[in-house]
Amino acid sequence: MADTPLRGPSVPPASGGAARQLVVFLHGVGADGDDLIGMAPYFADLLPDAEFLSPHAPFAFDMAPVGHQWFSLADLSPPAILAGIRTAAPLLNAFLDAELAKRGLSDRQLALVGFSQGTMMALYVALRRAVPCACLVGYSGMLAAPDLLPAELTARPPVLLIHGEEDEVVPFGFLDLAKSALELMAVPVEALPCPGLGHGLNDDGLRAGIRFVAAALGQDGEADRH
Repeated sequence: MADTPLRGPSVPPASGGAARQLVVFLHGVGADGDDLIGMAPYFADLLPDAEFLSPHAPFAFDMAPVGHQWFSLADLSPPAILAGIRTAAPLLNAFLDAELAKRGLSDRQLALVGFSQGTMMALYVALRRAVPCACLVGYSGMLAAPDLLPAELTARPPVLLIHGEEDEVVPFGFLDLAKSALELMAVPVEALPCPGLGHGLNDDGLRAGIRFVAAALGQDGEADRH
């Protein structure tokens, strides 16, 4: 059953003050919010006033006894994937609305950072919110149902897509497909191919994502090189 509202680990602003920005990490299938929250300290180097949230996806992973999923991968047909995303999207939107309201923030102070299935959710939701968020960084994901964007797109946040050229789970070719579809809809989009990288993150991709989010949220500086 779904957890409503979504819950997961969080990291408060490094400055010790109230949150002036909100960065939400969306994990991949079979993982949970603990999987990405470890990225928060690296982002906090350039975003000391940001709070970081990493909610667990709302459904239990149906292919293993542990983990969570935004939607099932038992059926990989495009209609099944779209139906799954559409089921989870209202839960994610409600979570974002509630967490922003709790802190007195707007979508303009919100950054979404997704990995794999989390990227699919981030792209679907961010392009359909009433107000564009500050930015979206998507690692190792894909854009579901690009053919629906002409009828459904309501927001054009800046997007950075990062993908390993050796990805064995989500084929690297989805990077160009997503970039082309977003460009066609006048969504500001950048793409970073990562040579030699499989389905995961590397230092170059992490630093690029941090810089992108910091710039979108109005912060300057150099990303930590850990």
